Amino acid sequence: MKLLHLDSSILGEGSVSRQITASIVEQIRKSDPSIEIVSRDLAADPIPHLTLASLPAANPDARADLAQFLASDIVVIGAPMYNFTLPSQLKAWIDRILVAGETFHYTETGPAGLAGGKRVIVAISRGGHYGPGTPAESLEHLETYLRGVFGFIGITPEFIAADGIALGADARSASIEQALGTVSSLAA
Repeated sequence: MKLLHLDSSILGEGSVSRQITASIVEQIRKSDPSIEIVSRDLAADPIPHLTLASLPAANPDARADLAQFLASDIVVIGAPMYNFTLPSQLKAWIDRILVAGETFHYTETGPAGLAGGKRVIVAISRGGHYGPGTPAESLEHLETYLRGVFGFIGITPEFIAADGIALGADARSASIEQALGTVSSLAA
């Protein structure tokens, strides 16, 4: 069993999404001590933005990220909300794994995902509240984007969110505690 652990927060030790992904990975490691874990820090070691030369479908040398993703059984992703969406570092990685004929294909009835069977767990951190019924709901383009992208390739991702982390120390602590409580109840 292989697990790919991706972090994309620029905040280093102060990152809430990193704290949650570390907890998720540890929870999974406890349930399966033999799991092979590969960790990548997309902020410390960013992937360049997509160009024609780095397009995995056109360049066999640009397929390392796709191959690593396809070889993984579980993917744990730290996704903080930056300006209502995901960090560009994470978007650059996603651009490498959405490859026609590899993770999706088109049929007469529309696109079909080819990457099903993988478990994707996403740790989201957001400064405010963007859930259904909140005043900022229409500005939430992080979870909705990731749900759509992974759904497009045949995966139903799981989300663990820490919301309101910029609303003061008490709100931050309560949100982190709630998210970590959710992690502790993750199914193996």
